[in-house]
Amino acid sequence: MKIAVVGATGLVGGKMLKVLEERNFPVSELIPVASEKSVGKEIMFKGKAYRICSMEEAIAAKPAIALFSAGGNTSLEWAPKFAAVGTVVIDNSSAWRMDPTKKLVVPEINGQQLNSSDKIIANPNCSTIQMVMALNPLHKVYGIKRVVVSTYQSVTGTGIKAVKQMENERMGIEGEMAYKYSIDKNAIPQIDVFMDNAYTKEEMKMVNETKKIMMDENIAVTATCVRIPVMGGHSESVNIRFNKAFEITDIKNILANTPGIIVQDDPQNGIYPMPLWSENKDEVFVGRIRRDESEPNALNLWIVSDNLRKGAATNTIQIAEYLIAHQLV
Repeated sequence: MKIAVVGATGLVGGKMLKVLEERNFPVSELIPVASEKSVGKEIMFKGKAYRICSMEEAIAAKPAIALFSAGGNTSLEWAPKFAAVGTVVIDNSSAWRMDPTKKLVVPEINGQQLNSSDKIIANPNCSTIQMVMALNPLHKVYGIKRVVVSTYQSVTGTGIKAVKQMENERMGIEGEMAYKYSIDKNAIPQIDVFMDNAYTKEEMKMVNETKKIMMDENIAVTATCVRIPVMGGHSESVNIRFNKAFEITDIKNILANTPGIIVQDDPQNGIYPMPLWSENKDEVFVGRIRRDESEPNALNLWIVSDNLRKGAATNTIQIAEYLIAHQLV
């Protein structure tokens, strides 16, 4: 099983290598790929050094699967070239997510949509993944009418440059800026560029991707996405309006029995999800589960997950595992 990791030197690419190793993914040959300036350098995987390859070298090797985390423009240019030689591309950028000819997959929710003809598969946005993991099992039972989400997103979602900016600011060092403003001691209500409707691209990703993954265009979604100076994961305050009445005990039972979700909901003892606890874990943590007393059939949730793990690397590799398990590659 030849596996290419495109963007192997980035934050998500590095996490992909770590997750491949941790999950004992059946890699017979690893093909790490990065930008031209990194070609020829080496990375370590399972105690062995691997030479970083160029795109052309990786395509010539005809890997079975290519895990992409190298940005949208790179994916648009190169994913079809990998697919043309029979490689299945699982892409972590936004390039293919809303393409009607491509599947947008969270395996626990819609993995069954995949088939052997899928050569480019889109991995959803990190903030969308953790939200739909909690929404989907509840939607099946109660039917979701509307979702209002506010996010509190880790600097790791921007990449190495943003992490370095925050670290520099905390040490009083002037350096390269990933953001227009200081991120330390701040909250920036802009993630990605603003669209014509005054929402950011990140906010519209959450709106559109939720509907596609959950296969229901009737779910109304509105989002506000904010960057905050934390590591370890993204947090989300999610308000849900259902079509049916519910009991809080039933909500907790449904979530607690959903694979990939851990309920942390003991507010009297200060137990609730936090990035401090989600870092380097693959689960989605849900807490602060309470009825919205201002609206009928409405619920509030607090959802936290490591955006580099389930929000990116782990979900990508779970898609690859699903393909192998169902003999689709």
